Amino acid sequence: MRIEWAPEADLGTPYWWSALDAPEAGEGLPETCDLLVIGAGYAGLSAALAAHDCGARVVVVDAGEPGHGASTRNGGMFGAHPRLGWEALNARFGAETADALFAEAKPALDWAKDLIAREGIDCDLQQTGRIQLAYTPAHFETQKHLARTIAEKSEVEARIVERADLGQEIATEKYHGGLLFPEHCAIHPAKFHQGLLRAVRGRGVPVVGHAGVTAFSRAGGHYDVQTAKGPIRAERIVLATNGYTSRPFRWHMARVFPLPSYIIATEELPANLIGHIAPGRRMMVETRARHSYFRISPDGRRVIFGGRASMAEVGPERAAEQLYRTMLGIWPELAGTRLSHSWRGYTGYTFSHMPYVGQHEGLHYAMGFSGSGTVMAPWLGSKAAYRAMGDARGQTAYAATTLSRSWLHPGERPHFLRAANLWYRQVVDRVENWQAGPGREG
Repeated sequence: MRIEWAPEADLGTPYWWSALDAPEAGEGLPETCDLLVIGAGYAGLSAALAAHDCGARVVVVDAGEPGHGASTRNGGMFGAHPRLGWEALNARFGAETADALFAEAKPALDWAKDLIAREGIDCDLQQTGRIQLAYTPAHFETQKHLARTIAEKSEVEARIVERADLGQEIATEKYHGGLLFPEHCAIHPAKFHQGLLRAVRGRGVPVVGHAGVTAFSRAGGHYDVQTAKGPIRAERIVLATNGYTSRPFRWHMARVFPLPSYIIATEELPANLIGHIAPGRRMMVETRARHSYFRISPDGRRVIFGGRASMAEVGPERAAEQLYRTMLGIWPELAGTRLSHSWRGYTGYTFSHMPYVGQHEGLHYAMGFSGSGTVMAPWLGSKAAYRAMGDARGQTAYAATTLSRSWLHPGERPHFLRAANLWYRQVVDRVENWQAGPGREG
């Protein structure tokens, strides 16, 4: 499939980055701190805010430019609910923890909204709602069951959208129904990160970029940490690197692996076309394993479309071809539309599809957000910081789960993803297309 690129096309660079200020001058690395946060994304910056407001001397380091990972590359879908059903959580962690995880969704979302208001972050927050679109009849039945469980186990508002009513949300015949979360929101992800970064630096907390950790050791109740910009001694550490975790954190690398997610942005489209294809102006996500997710840009002029173009790394042009084809399968009206951007980022994924907060050999961490990081990363980043500081506000059901590994991933690099990519393309996608019914494949 041949794609036409708009004159503004910038392959590999996220659409969101055009709204960012120029990076600030690098900060020097202090010699000591009470709490060292490793990773300057949503989780790390939220951890820094929480620890600083507890009275700690905090330093944040990042291996690259702060925020240039998933925090400024994601789709900007802002919501919180467990990715797994209650029965699956019960089987893994027990009924008490499953109940607590469901109950925590509403407080997490409310807290994240309050964080934006409290810090005065201008990130185009809009309560658009998010609709999960059922690709097969069986998926729709699962949604009905999930809606009943959500109503019973949490305060999250969720309601079923019958197939006959989907036209109010999206112009397509591809789906069998949907599950709507009216309280979920849309944000500009890069502006959200920029606001958090300003809040942290406004408190006098150093955020040091290009200072990746190369080694650390624990002795005498403190950590000696070596970074690309020199050594620092810390009393405590919070690791918040998610899908960008690297050596020397091998234990975490074996349990949280980087799963690439690819996104494209269209050129500016006529307002009447946008109104036709997405009359509900929702955040939209599919139930099929291809996991396409799409939305209208904050200015209402473009389609932002992401998903599994490949589970292995491919270039922006090849990824764009796959996503464009999937997009046209949903909205044939967009045929001939030019693209302006194609980029990727890495989701920190776990084998349970769940985020975790905990500690390993004294090192606290929050990671594995598995595609729910816009709310769960700042929420759980703050929890990890509170736990490191011994503050009771660190209580969370996500600390009652277990960050486990799989035989599929015996080393540091997720080589299994190439085989998984073939399995999904050749088997899972075809089975789902058959289950979806005639006319819905692609």
